[in-house]
Amino acid sequence: MTVEILRMGPSDVHRLTDYDDDIFDEAVDSARLAAYLADPGHLMVCAFAGGVAIGQVRGVLTRQPDAANSLYVDNLGVAPSRRREGIAGRLLDELVAWGREQGCATAWVATELDNDAARALYAGRGAEFAAVAYYTYTIEPSG
Repeated sequence: MTVEILRMGPSDVHRLTDYDDDIFDEAVDSARLAAYLADPGHLMVCAFAGGVAIGQVRGVLTRQPDAANSLYVDNLGVAPSRRREGIAGRLLDELVAWGREQGCATAWVATELDNDAARALYAGRGAEFAAVAYYTYTIEPSG
């Protein structure tokens, strides 16, 4: 079955009503999706087969006053039944192409050390491994 790679825009919210549950960490909320797709500093690229989303990658454009733009690869997922078909690479390549169009000098991504498939994908596309300390803040609601 043919796989279509699509840069999602605000008018494409309806296209994500049918997707493989394993391509996202949790269920897609339509209001959050609409806001994400409307933000010009974000891009979601999806892979579709037979009208069903079987893969996705999301990126965030990071602008700095003292450096060139960079692209943060926020999340990538491909349906387990469609892995090892080159879909993740095609998604990533399309996202990086968008980053290039936005003037990004670099792209960066974080993944778990034991995620061999992800590490092979990124290394295979020229990414260099760098160890970093990763911290997470919980932001409590005010009031």
